[in-house]
Amino acid sequence: MLYRTMPGQKDKLSILGFGCMRLPVKEGNIDEEKTLAMLRHSNANGINYFDTAWPYHNGQSEPLLGKFISECDRSKLRIATKLPSWLIQSHEDMESYLDQQLAHLQTTYIDYYLLHSMNSGYFANLKKHDVFRFLDEMKRKGKIHHAGFSFHDRYPVFKQVVDSYKWDFCQIQLNFFDTVIQAGLKGMRYAASKGMGIIVMEPLRGGKLVNHIPDEVQAVWNKSKLDISPVDRALRWVWNLPEATLLLSGMSCMEQLTENLKIADTCKINELKASELNLYKEARRIYIKKLPVPCTGCGYCMPCLNHVDIPHCFGVYQDAYLSVIKRGIFENITGL
Repeated sequence: MLYRTMPGQKDKLSILGFGCMRLPVKEGNIDEEKTLAMLRHSNANGINYFDTAWPYHNGQSEPLLGKFISECDRSKLRIATKLPSWLIQSHEDMESYLDQQLAHLQTTYIDYYLLHSMNSGYFANLKKHDVFRFLDEMKRKGKIHHAGFSFHDRYPVFKQVVDSYKWDFCQIQLNFFDTVIQAGLKGMRYAASKGMGIIVMEPLRGGKLVNHIPDEVQAVWNKSKLDISPVDRALRWVWNLPEATLLLSGMSCMEQLTENLKIADTCKINELKASELNLYKEARRIYIKKLPVPCTGCGYCMPCLNHVDIPHCFGVYQDAYLSVIKRGIFENITGL
């Protein structure tokens, strides 16, 4: 496992972080046996950063991660979770939710605490309830060590959030396709210029960049001098970025974990040559023309007031769309 140091700190973090949002499930609930096996295997192989949140797996993720934490040397783990921004109605609510999260996670402190899913509305609400005083107070009490935010909005909002507080880090969606969506590369570089660490989520775009690869995209990868898997190719693009402290992978089975661990042993900063980076740009242009819906399956649009599983519907649509295109059916039709 390779490690990178969080800017302005001494924390050495595994470049592969374990995202606890897409854990294995059984009959609608987290499969505890498989998940704990994955968490133990990841820790034994060098992963020290584990990311969860209040709503993941309908509230089951934090308590399950807490069981894992309770059997480990806590000082060697770096735990991240997030304030449920949409539930905050008062200043007091913030510490109340944090205390519940500490209980879920069976710990007395959170290493990396984020304001969850910042957009213009959530951010305005949290500022109204004096969120920066809350963060300062929790740092003073030792309940959180580092303060950050995850982000889902446009770049101007991202810049506003970055400029509002002395953040330690941020978490953004970034992959070789989403270079100008949300914060994008521009936002990453702006945050890094402020001395912030960068946690990258959705490096595979919810699997969309590694499943049902269109023939035109595969033809681009065939020109590469690197004989690597689609997953390796996507993760390597992120790890090539000098600003990226680590990336989060939402692994759902031991096979995915094993593959990602192997890749994380080899990827370094600025190792991709210009010729390879140009192939990513070429593939991105093809994907832009083919993906009908810009959905990663992150689930932040849920729950739906009309009880529609929005990410699942978009996922089925996009998988079918790319599968049909890949088989050459309806090749002259612009939409399905």
